[in-house]
Order: sequence, then C-alpha cells, then structure tokens
Amino acid sequence: MAEFNTLPSAHKVALVTGGNRGIGRETVWQLARLGVHVIIGARDLAKANSVAADVQSQGYSAEGVALDVSAGDSRHTAASMIEARHGKLDILINNAGTWLESEDASHPVANNTSTLAEDVLRSIFDVNFFGTVALTQTLLPLIRKSAAGRIVNVSSVLGSLTLHSDYGSVVGGSKAFGYDASKTALNAFTVHLAHELRDTPIKVNSIHPGWVRSEMGGTAADMSLEEGARLSVRFATLADDGPSGQYHFDSVLPW
Repeated sequence: MAEFNTLPSAHKVALVTGGNRGIGRETVWQLARLGVHVIIGARDLAKANSVAADVQSQGYSAEGVALDVSAGDSRHTAASMIEARHGKLDILINNAGTWLESEDASHPVANNTSTLAEDVLRSIFDVNFFGTVALTQTLLPLIRKSAAGRIVNVSSVLGSLTLHSDYGSVVGGSKAFGYDASKTALNAFTVHLAHELRDTPIKVNSIHPGWVRSEMGGTAADMSLEEGARLSVRFATLADDGPSGQYHFDSVLPW
C-alpha cells in the first residue's frame, strides 16, 4: 500500500455526507479522533444529530446538518450554515451514495443493462453523480478558503472501465449498470476538477473503500467498517506533497 504524509488535523472542519451510518459514520469517528471538527450530513437531521451527540459524548467535536445531496435547497442551506458557523471548509468527503440494483432476479430492480428503467437510472445518478457534483460546486468557495482543501470522492472499483472490460478481472463478472456508470462518471469529475484546481492547494481524489460489511455491502463482505473508512481519512488529511486527480485502493486503480 502506498504511504503518504498527512497534515495536522486540529482546527480543521470536515463535512461527511451520508455520515449517519456505515462507512460514513465510521469516517466521522476516525476524523473526530484526529481532532477534526466533523459536520455529519444526513437527510434526517435527527439521525445526524444523534451521531454528533455520540461523538461529543466522547469529548470530540461534531455537529449535524440536514443534507439531501440530490436537493438544491438542502445543499444551499447546508452551505450557508457552514459559512455562517465556520467561514471555511477544509475537508469534503462525498460519501453519500445509493445502490438500487441487485443480481437477484426477484429483487424489484434487476441489474440487466438492457431493461434498467430510466427512472431508476436517473435516481441513482441524482445521488451518486449529479447531487455530489452540485454539492461540491456549491461548497467550493468555502473550500478555497482553506489553507489545504481536500475533496474525497468515495467511488468504487466498480467504476473502473478498464477492469470492467477485462472479464477476467476482479469485477469482470459483476455488472450493475446504473451504480457502476454513476461511479465512472464520478471518477471523471475527479479528474476534471483536479485538473482545474491543479495550481491551488486543493487536492481532489477518488477512492475505493473496499467491499465493506455495511448495509450496502452486506454481511458477506471481507472488510470491516474501520478498514473501509481508512482511505477516506487518509486522503482527507494528505500533506502538500500528496497526489491529486488519482483513483486509489491499496494502490492506484486503473480508470
């Protein structure tokens, strides 16, 4: 696994979308233990506040915010709150995501590419791509105020076109068109935004958290939540000599 230097985390402000459960919740805890003030974004404010209260009870700094990444009003309200309370944002972890397909033919949405309904495809992209892009664009003025802004797009190895086109690869036989395509698009956003920001202190990267035992990953997955959150935290705290515009798991992944 490639190792990168990290920056001191005290006095930094982070937003973790989908931070009320699974990998997002564990990411919140790991950042908080590093001294980061963590804002937990969740569609249900009560759930976000519940996680924040748990974090605060252990002596760390956190707060909740109602945030539906697919809703413009919600994105702008959250950004206004962050600006009013903190005046900047050091770390954005775009963790919120949805999976609506299944390899089980009895599932309401089978993952056949030829029959995937347009409304399902749009629902997936609204969260995994369009909402994430729009939120990042909305928050970018606050990230520019950070001395070392970090944007982490939680993607998936399933977004790799190189691996999907190799039927012998680890993902060669796994095809969920809507989810996979949304992560491919998210990776393209990473490449393009990193290029635009190449002369700034801001770093933008995609990461694959691994196959994690969570509500989305299922109980058969081979990684714990703690392991699944590690890359988000690592790339959220990259030092100035760290990479930007890359796609990582244990090493650089092929686009």
